[in-house]
Amino acid sequence: MIEINEITAGYGRVAVLDKVSARFSDHRLTALIGPNGCGKSTLLKAIMGFLPLKHGSIWLEGQPINRLRRKTLARKVAYLPQECFCPDYMTLGELIELAGYSRYSLTGGPSENDRKLYRDVLEIVGLTDQADRQVNRLSGGQRQRAWVAMVLAQNTDIILMDEPVNHLDVKYQYAILELIKELIIHHGKTVIIVLHDLNLTSTFADDVIMLHNGVAVAKGSVSETMTPNNIRQVFDLDADIFPRHGRLVCLPQMPHSEKLTA
Repeated sequence: MIEINEITAGYGRVAVLDKVSARFSDHRLTALIGPNGCGKSTLLKAIMGFLPLKHGSIWLEGQPINRLRRKTLARKVAYLPQECFCPDYMTLGELIELAGYSRYSLTGGPSENDRKLYRDVLEIVGLTDQADRQVNRLSGGQRQRAWVAMVLAQNTDIILMDEPVNHLDVKYQYAILELIKELIIHHGKTVIIVLHDLNLTSTFADDVIMLHNGVAVAKGSVSETMTPNNIRQVFDLDADIFPRHGRLVCLPQMPHSEKLTA
């Protein structure tokens, strides 16, 4: 659905991405990983058209993405940034209704089909009984599921997510990523997600793009990309990679100078 051809993009005169190319497969979870400042968030913003391209092109369903009207793009791609905020008075139900804005007419609001969709997405994320609560009064895990629900209510085939499990307890990290995986398997979504944790990546991702200094160092399936050599090149970290219960586990090696001695 989305194809990126040698894009260079950044902020002002500073280029963060350097001729990055990638093709994102349908109905799969592609994880963007790499150290801070390597261009993961910049890549998502470039896809959304928030940043002008200095070089290259981005295509969506065979069309240059920069030629699509914003409402048209919003019907095709949903985006969840790192930080999300809403007014203290806003309820979860009101937040979910905002997600359907691209489908509303100038004078109309949600249709009956829209309202059914909103009820369905709240059920999917397990927040049906919280619709009347203020979003900012929800617990951390509930609030993150609320933002996921808002993205689902946009009802797009493609979802971009920038660190959706950052700052969450381990329990909620796994719960959110399991939910996202179910959306792909049972609802046919295509998800591109920024992650930091290598073991979460190896557990949930289908494909991985490893970025370093704005360059795509490795691209492909988890088994192809999650290798000791790639991790050393991208993260400057020695690690052992081994299979365990059907998934790859990444075990960083302790530097010799820091090893405990008896």
